[in-house]
Amino acid sequence: MPATILIVDDEPSVRESLKAVLGSSPSGTSTGADEDGYAILQAESGEQALAVAEEAKPDVILLDIIMPGLDGIAVLERLRSKDRVTPIIMLTATKTVKTAVDAMKLGATDYLTKPFDVDELKLLIRQALERASLEMEVRRLRDELARRYGVEQMIGKCKAMQEVFVKIDQLADAKTTVLITGESGTGKELVARGLHYRSKRRDKPFIAINCAAIPDTLIEAELFGHEKGAFTDAQQRRLGQFEMANQGTLFLDEIADISANTQAKLLRVLQEKEFTRLGGTQNIKVDVRLITATNKDLEAAMKKGAFREDLYYRINVVPIHLPPVRERREDIPLLLRHFITKKSAERGQPAKQIAPDALSLLAQYPWPGNIREMENVVEQILTLCDSDEITVEHLPLRLRSNTKGSQMRDEVTTGQRNFECAVMEFERELIVDALKRANFVQTHAAQLLGISRRILKYKMDSLGITGPENLGM
Repeated sequence: MPATILIVDDEPSVRESLKAVLGSSPSGTSTGADEDGYAILQAESGEQALAVAEEAKPDVILLDIIMPGLDGIAVLERLRSKDRVTPIIMLTATKTVKTAVDAMKLGATDYLTKPFDVDELKLLIRQALERASLEMEVRRLRDELARRYGVEQMIGKCKAMQEVFVKIDQLADAKTTVLITGESGTGKELVARGLHYRSKRRDKPFIAINCAAIPDTLIEAELFGHEKGAFTDAQQRRLGQFEMANQGTLFLDEIADISANTQAKLLRVLQEKEFTRLGGTQNIKVDVRLITATNKDLEAAMKKGAFREDLYYRINVVPIHLPPVRERREDIPLLLRHFITKKSAERGQPAKQIAPDALSLLAQYPWPGNIREMENVVEQILTLCDSDEITVEHLPLRLRSNTKGSQMRDEVTTGQRNFECAVMEFERELIVDALKRANFVQTHAAQLLGISRRILKYKMDSLGITGPENLGM
């Protein structure tokens, strides 16, 4: 589709001149296209311009300032009240240049003085279209991020997760600090991103830092930056993450792992909204929303003196707790189907179905690694599954063995299975799993099981395990 230009001027000669330069079209407000691909719309008054712009949604507007009735400034203000993106280039006589500059403050993209230089006019239009295209792409990407990290993309129907969703909605636009707690892999960063991308700060930076992954000697410089010469390797000034996140959100994961000295400096930022770079003297003001997370018991750490009490109450204004997967079993089928659909789409494949018995085993598994482990398991299953349906045979052995052990226990206690046979079968499962993990290197497999190689060899002989060949591998 050719780009559309709306020419707004009360002088027919100006409209005709611009039409001749940029394109050709019948009179009135119909369109035509020039060799550069532009389609032309015309309006002879401010009132007509507003109507045409509303109906046709032009890509660029050339707007005269001096017109009877609604002048260009009034039209500009009305257009900008509804649309902040469409480029508007003001057309002005030399004596009204100051007015054109004032129009820039109201949202005009640029201005052009009469008489026009044709090359300059075409250049301004091309640049305006390029900027508008770039801005639309940025907005699209931001909207995609907001959608991706919105509450509607978080999976869970259990009561605990519904409470989390409500809190995200309530807190998204608040300046309040939030402490997210939960075991590793429960999705704490996803909640932090959800808070950011649903807030008015969504167009500003979201910066996430894992405090446990940064050495204590470097965490202060990472957060607050440093001046040139602040320490041996400081060859130049470096901005810290607080400065980088200004007007946005800073997410500090594993907050319990920062040192007492860094805790004190973090407390000052929260209290004073300012900090000093390492090796510097200037106070730097910042507007940053802080969200923190931990998988540790901060109250216990506080009682032991490992975490500052005053900082704890500063970051724990509103807590959000994420339950582990084992406490939200009704969500497991939803989560599994979500990850199967997601991973299948990434592979360009249709989503596979899960056989009922396979789904039952997955639902009984305790998921010690929580959501993160589940996503990895789904990826592993899809890599190995060459059929349209995921069956028990496609599940990792540890999932099958774990659930099989529970099933054996129930069968033994109800008299359906002989105790000695159950013990032998369970031992066999453990040994075969260890051998596979160790590529059938018996010394390594024995280490995995915590027994000697001699005992392993004895049990292999008694259970009839000789090597990969007699296991059908």
